[in-house]
Amino acid sequence: MTTADDARGFGWPTIVRLGLVQSALGGVVALCTSTLNRIMVVEYALPAMLPAALVALHYAVQLSRPAWGHGSDKGARRTPWIVGGMAVLALGALLAAYATTQMAGARALGLTLGLTAFVLIGGGVGAAGTSLLALLAAGVAPARRGAAASITWIMMIFGIVLSLKLVGLTLDPFSPARLLAVAATVAATAFALATLAVFRVERGVVAAPARLGLGPDFRTALAAAWADRKARAFTLFVFASMLAYSAQELILEPFAGLIFRLTPGQSASLSSLQHGGVLLGMIVVGVAANAFGRSEASLRRWTVAGCLGSAVGIGVLALGAASGPGWPLRPNVFVLGFANGVFAVAAIGSMMALAGAGAGAKGQEGVRMGLWGGAQAIAFACGGFLGAAGVDAGRHAFAHQADAFVAVFAVEAAIFLAAAWLAARVARATDPELTRAWPAALAQRS
Repeated sequence: MTTADDARGFGWPTIVRLGLVQSALGGVVALCTSTLNRIMVVEYALPAMLPAALVALHYAVQLSRPAWGHGSDKGARRTPWIVGGMAVLALGALLAAYATTQMAGARALGLTLGLTAFVLIGGGVGAAGTSLLALLAAGVAPARRGAAASITWIMMIFGIVLSLKLVGLTLDPFSPARLLAVAATVAATAFALATLAVFRVERGVVAAPARLGLGPDFRTALAAAWADRKARAFTLFVFASMLAYSAQELILEPFAGLIFRLTPGQSASLSSLQHGGVLLGMIVVGVAANAFGRSEASLRRWTVAGCLGSAVGIGVLALGAASGPGWPLRPNVFVLGFANGVFAVAAIGSMMALAGAGAGAKGQEGVRMGLWGGAQAIAFACGGFLGAAGVDAGRHAFAHQADAFVAVFAVEAAIFLAAAWLAARVARATDPELTRAWPAALAQRS
């Protein structure tokens, strides 16, 4: 393809610019899923299941990602989909903040507005995030995909951290008016940053025929993506790996408090240590993939290694649950985070490679990214709930509550092993000689 940067695809400055969009996305979503969650439960004494249900709703809406991706595939440019999605996300964040302020006194109104807001948040993330990944998949040269995935995801983490830090500094003393002002500032800043980041970034990009309205309709394009053995195997991998990854998120701090008697501050520090490991894993893969192994096969090896490392890390943590205090918990959690970061960023790099690979895939990167994004959304919606529910059930079923964590961590380790097997299966899968889903379906319609 030809881009404004050079014949090899987007250059590093453009990749960093697109990473700023990820920063903006992460910052707004963190406000909605973290800060508003806490305010509903603590300041307004609402049931914890209420914000959990709203967060699950925003994941459920992201099942529409394939449709958003197909829409950007059919357009001449993906930039309007990114900017439009960010606008919807910003509007949803503002509405979510206002809805939260109404939930104390006008519960029905607040809940109605909250449901609407989180539908907008899910739709905005789906439209902007899917189109952004499709743009990266089409515009980044194969040799740069590993490093590009690291850069964009590291920038997303920094966006989350920066957003929450700024919210923490400006939200006290809490009041509804201050919450609305902070939410408006975060939303407006994120929208402006994302808009500037993608300004004229597609200048010089030659659109594929499918992006000029000449490609198949949505159902046909989705069927063609699913008919590709590699795409189908990778979808199952994304679901399995993200299910195991998300299942540990909501139970790590309770585990540290119940089994190791850590204080809330100490458990928060432990969670921060895990994310530091994730960040380091992403950096290592980005540097190594760019310096030593720039092929798709190299990224697949990193993906498999990261999943195996995550299985070992969570399996060893199960031993720690059985052992109790005295176990080297902090090194264990850091290593687990490192392995999580390795598989996550390598998987994103592989995703970029697979999005445009296979017969008929050119110009259909959005549908494929949407398919994998939908699988991730389902996994995140289910993983956190199932992990917490598994611990609750285990604490009732077993005589010792540590056994509940042992059982859940063991299941997560098994899922990570299955994800490693699926990642290896993607490497073994061969594309069909010809993807016949489109012509067959088009013939039936004609």
